[in-house]
Amino acid sequence: MNDSSEYYVDDLDFALLAHLQEDGRKSFTDIAKDLNIAVGTVRNRVTKLLDDKTLRIIGRINPHRVGFNAPATINVSVQPQFIEEAVEEIAKFPEVSYLAIVTGKYDLVVDVMCENMGHLTEFIINRLSKINGVKDIETSIVLRIAKFAQPDLRLIKSHKPVYEIDTHGTR
Repeated sequence: MNDSSEYYVDDLDFALLAHLQEDGRKSFTDIAKDLNIAVGTVRNRVTKLLDDKTLRIIGRINPHRVGFNAPATINVSVQPQFIEEAVEEIAKFPEVSYLAIVTGKYDLVVDVMCENMGHLTEFIINRLSKINGVKDIETSIVLRIAKFAQPDLRLIKSHKPVYEIDTHGTR
């Protein structure tokens, strides 16, 4: 399933996703208890969400706290016929934590985590700029992380769900 495929996520899936957004390590037992459903149902649904790539559970770090002192967002313009090739190559770089094809002045947004300015400079000059089709690069250094979050799922739920999206047990 790719990003443009139609997704069929029901109210229970949204409730499960909300719990996991709050704490990706929350036990299936605790989620089942909060939603008043069977643990097996939670396990099966989460497995389905993982398998169809609706959900991916990762540990997200604050780069400055672990020694990545030069995280950056890099906007890249690529000649149209080379966009897919450039995406494949850029995705291979271990510094890249986020890569998206976008509209606007630039074609790609690339978030990188580099140890220091020398590392970032080497990445941009010796690797990124040498990818076939790359025309222009604009780099913004991340000075401080102000917020780590995923969007609140209630933003796309216009009706009251069958399973309340309440991860605090305050129903």
